[in-house]
Amino acid sequence: VCFIPGGLDCSMAFVSHVLGKVCIHGRQKEILGILVPLLAELTRSDCIWQRICWHLLDCVPDRWMEAVVLGFVQTAPGADALSRLLGNLVVKNKKAQFVVTQKVLLLQYGHTTEVLQNLLGYLSLDSPRRALLLRVLQELLETWSSSSAVKHSPPEQQLYISKAILICLSHLKEPEVQSCRQELLTGMMEGVKCHLDSSLPQLRRLGMVVAESISSKINTEGPVLKFEYEEDDETRELKSLLVQTPPLCVVPSTPDDKSEKTDAALPLVPESNKKSQTAAPVMPDEESDAELDSDDDLIPYDMSEDKELKIKAPVYIRDCIEVLTGSEDVDKWEATVKALESLVRRNPAATREVSVELAKILLHLEEKTCIEGFVELRQRAQVAVLTVDPIPVSKYLTSQFYSLNYSLRQRMDILDVLVLAARELSCPKFHGKTKHSDAQKPRIQLLPGNDSSKDWRRIIDERIKSKTRRFAMGQCHMEEASSPNEFNSVAGYFFFPLIQHFDRPLTTFDLLGEDHLVLGRLVHTLAVLMYLAVNTVAVTAMGKALLEFVWALRFHTDSYVRQGLLSCISSLLLSVPAELLLADMTEELLETQSWLGDVVEKDPDGDCRKLALQNLLLMENLKKKLEAV
Repeated sequence: VCFIPGGLDCSMAFVSHVLGKVCIHGRQKEILGILVPLLAELTRSDCIWQRICWHLLDCVPDRWMEAVVLGFVQTAPGADALSRLLGNLVVKNKKAQFVVTQKVLLLQYGHTTEVLQNLLGYLSLDSPRRALLLRVLQELLETWSSSSAVKHSPPEQQLYISKAILICLSHLKEPEVQSCRQELLTGMMEGVKCHLDSSLPQLRRLGMVVAESISSKINTEGPVLKFEYEEDDETRELKSLLVQTPPLCVVPSTPDDKSEKTDAALPLVPESNKKSQTAAPVMPDEESDAELDSDDDLIPYDMSEDKELKIKAPVYIRDCIEVLTGSEDVDKWEATVKALESLVRRNPAATREVSVELAKILLHLEEKTCIEGFVELRQRAQVAVLTVDPIPVSKYLTSQFYSLNYSLRQRMDILDVLVLAARELSCPKFHGKTKHSDAQKPRIQLLPGNDSSKDWRRIIDERIKSKTRRFAMGQCHMEEASSPNEFNSVAGYFFFPLIQHFDRPLTTFDLLGEDHLVLGRLVHTLAVLMYLAVNTVAVTAMGKALLEFVWALRFHTDSYVRQGLLSCISSLLLSVPAELLLADMTEELLETQSWLGDVVEKDPDGDCRKLALQNLLLMENLKKKLEAV
């Protein structure tokens, strides 16, 4: 550091220009990594150095101001140091004000939590800058509560804005909270609605956490909002931002000091009272009377040999229907729910006689008792009924999906059952025993009687095999019996009814409107059904219908729906043979390829961009295979 003797004035313009030129060319870390810690130390106790630093930044040209200010914000060791280095630059310089209050907070979202704490802490440390802090909070709340921003911005940006809001709230004083209470309440109500309407669990949880924090800030004495959600590292970090942790000077203390402090913290008790505390506590009169009237003197019955009465589950399907619809015996009802799946699979002929009626009962079945795993038991029974009699039951379920008077939960249950049953029907059935197992069973099995002499070569081979040390034997595999794909003949019954009426709103159900969560589940279900229909007769017709469906919804605002649409494209490319794709859907594939390129470049959701890129790679691989043929 050079000093100018004689009290002469000097201009900082040249140094400011050099600093700005270096930062704008991407050398912020190299120069500011050395300069900022040095200036932070010098300005800690010397106001002259503070004025020098302020003058240095005042002389930076506007075209370089963003790089310099951003470098200082990222490199400063804390909000106090940043306040000493920048002073009131954001109040005097419009470019610096735009960078700090707009660009870093609303237009970018890649900065760390420490940078946000430095920046917003800097705005809160001086009275001229606190007006900017309140304005920043209002603009952040407007963005957070905007339904358009929630739909079109990535989850990472929503998390970034939520962190900034909570840090701003932590810096507000009580009079400031009361002055903007109405704005906070309005933003909270609008924002939590937008976030709870989202299909992404992360965004819904963000809305809950931020709404709880705002509610606790504006209602310090009255009731506050409280949501039920699973806490993870992200939510714990968000809640910690609402509490300021000022740096404390830790002074080492001796054990004697600690004992003195603990003794001082305890109330003064006379010696007689200390002795009385060690004795048995004296109970009030009411408690002593209750003890005299208690039943502790009674001898308990010996129940060690008692056995729990086991309720016998019904043996016939029709008996199960009677129990599930009209029985008041709770124990029998519970035993029926537990045994229904195995009973259906053991009696397929009897199940087919009442399959639709049983499917209807299970779809409307509600939990009477607190039975463990009730939802899973009911779902497994539904899947069993659907796999035993797929055509009539699938017709019933797909028709009920678009019917009135069903809850969203029931409609999503229908989709889950269809997917699980289709997966079970499409999987090959394994029969027979394992061919070999390395270390669990002996390799040599001697045949009884004289038959061993006939198979001497097999016995020798088994002995050689048992003595041979192998480093990689591979996994045990089952002897597969050739069995037809049972999903082949019923794929159309699962698929086409679901895709027919998606654009027809009902009184209580609108897939293209507010029920986009169910639309997302429907799109993902269609993608799975398309993937499971590989090598089936109807796969080409399903592919054409699915491509038209995707093309109609490709610009949907919900990212969960768009992810499902891109999954549909992947399933189509993997299931439909390449020759049929090019023969029947050439123009549609070219348009789809152009749309996928736009998604890779412009979609705000990272998962959508990855899926679109994977689809483009699949298309390129199919093209190469056909060229090779």
